[in-house]
Amino acid sequence: MRYSELVDIYEKLEATSSKLGKTGIIADVLKAAPAELLPKLVMLFYGTVFPPWSEEKIGVADKMMIRAVAKAVGMKESEVVASYRKTGDLGLSAEQLIAKKRQKRLAARALDVNKVFDTIQKIARQTGAGSQESKTALIVELLSVAQPKEAKYIVRTVLEQLRMGVAEGIVRDAIAKAFGIDTDIVESAWYVRPDYGEVAKIAKERGVAGLKKIELVIGMPIMVQLAEKAPDLKSAVEAFKRPVLEYKYDGARIAVHKKGDKFWLYTRRLENVTEAFPDVVETCKKALMAKECIVEGEALAIDPKTKRPQPFQRLSQRIKRKYDIAKVAKEIPVNLHVFDIVYLNGRTLFDKSLEERFNILKKTVKPIADKIEFARRLIPKDLKEAEAFYKKALSEGQEGLIVKNLDALYTPGRRVAGGWLKVKPVMETLDLAIIGATWGTGKRAGWLGSLILGIRDPETGKFLECGMLGTGIKEKKTRAEDVTFEDMTKMLKPYIISQSGHDVKIKPKIIIEVAYEEIQKSPTYSSGFALRFPRFIRLRPDKGPAEADDLNRIKALFEIQKGKAPAETGEK
Repeated sequence: MRYSELVDIYEKLEATSSKLGKTGIIADVLKAAPAELLPKLVMLFYGTVFPPWSEEKIGVADKMMIRAVAKAVGMKESEVVASYRKTGDLGLSAEQLIAKKRQKRLAARALDVNKVFDTIQKIARQTGAGSQESKTALIVELLSVAQPKEAKYIVRTVLEQLRMGVAEGIVRDAIAKAFGIDTDIVESAWYVRPDYGEVAKIAKERGVAGLKKIELVIGMPIMVQLAEKAPDLKSAVEAFKRPVLEYKYDGARIAVHKKGDKFWLYTRRLENVTEAFPDVVETCKKALMAKECIVEGEALAIDPKTKRPQPFQRLSQRIKRKYDIAKVAKEIPVNLHVFDIVYLNGRTLFDKSLEERFNILKKTVKPIADKIEFARRLIPKDLKEAEAFYKKALSEGQEGLIVKNLDALYTPGRRVAGGWLKVKPVMETLDLAIIGATWGTGKRAGWLGSLILGIRDPETGKFLECGMLGTGIKEKKTRAEDVTFEDMTKMLKPYIISQSGHDVKIKPKIIIEVAYEEIQKSPTYSSGFALRFPRFIRLRPDKGPAEADDLNRIKALFEIQKGKAPAETGEK
């Protein structure tokens, strides 16, 4: 398939605002393209060349791209910068500059999708001394033979700024439409093999039967089962004939994959954190008795002196760590509290009840004090015993309880009625993206503040404004887990898209947990809702943009709120 054909499809997608329209365009492509090309095509629709769980990143910043465009068109870098200032889009600048220089360029060779995809992967894999020059040379190689419109999309893809409005739901629906398969079947396959490119290939080659037979693969993450929110402990306990209570730890959900002497650790958002937790890997080498298995647990940061659990914020310092990992592992030791097993020695355990899976887990894991233990659990005799267990969890610094059905099967990727319920004493919070901010003045000069909060539109994948936050972030760090304006600024600066005066627009990459007093209808914000008195609770590095809360969630919370008290109709 020629890359120019994909560019024509990109143009159609950009010109189409409706979800149904985009779905139809992609469905036609999936139906017509050869099966072996589908994994690459789907990734390119997302604007990437790696599956979601890959640790590999393209790693090209604006400065390198400016240099590459300048070399490709034979201009000074300052001329490219001048164009970029006018367009605000390096892809558009590349298109315009290449069009101007067209007569002076060599006759362009036809690029195909495989060549572009493979070269961008090669760009990402340049490391060590001279890697910056190698990356630049590979970009120049593509741009030197690209037609103007091809150059626009190559630049945007390499910078990971494609912005096609193609969310996972659109690709899911396109696969269903292209091959005449029920959407739920497509989505269920993705939960076990979270790569819609691979799912599309299997759907085309083997249809419904192939999707239903998809098995999880050791070393490849799955979308873990999730818990629904219960209004209170009593209703959660009464929801199941045979309930079991487990501590809800203030940590990070971790799936440990073992195959012989090889280990992988994944978060719930599919991040590979194996290198960040070498101590957990060493513990699992001693504790996991099976040749092959996938166990799930909650990694909890522990105070090395008191042995008390630490807030999630302490653990998050390890998740993103790239340097001095061994040193930080000693400063912030981790205890893995295991609670489930989904795979054992070649057999998927989704068809086993929770009770059966836990019995298998007990035979598979050998506990090691303060390093790997079974999650605290209780099968309550009555509500009084359940309440006492709940109070104990809170007194020990945990978030609350997860109430589970002993007879329930494991369902990847879903909050399933009749499965798991979470009980927490705090008000319901929202996980939101930061999509804008304002540069501070006076004593806050040089810091970003007045953060614009974004709620995800599930139809388009775009983020819509729902409030402005300045409370909860510290000016000075008094505790290790505090997040300061300086910390937040360092995190957000790499994702600034544009600036107008003191206001900046930010790529929705940083997810934070936000508390608030109430939700109001708002004519001002693009979501139609505003959070009154929003307050920063914590960073959510375990969640990506696709896992941020969406409009359906805020609408549901607004309706619940209306049932308790009269709703406001405007902002205060």
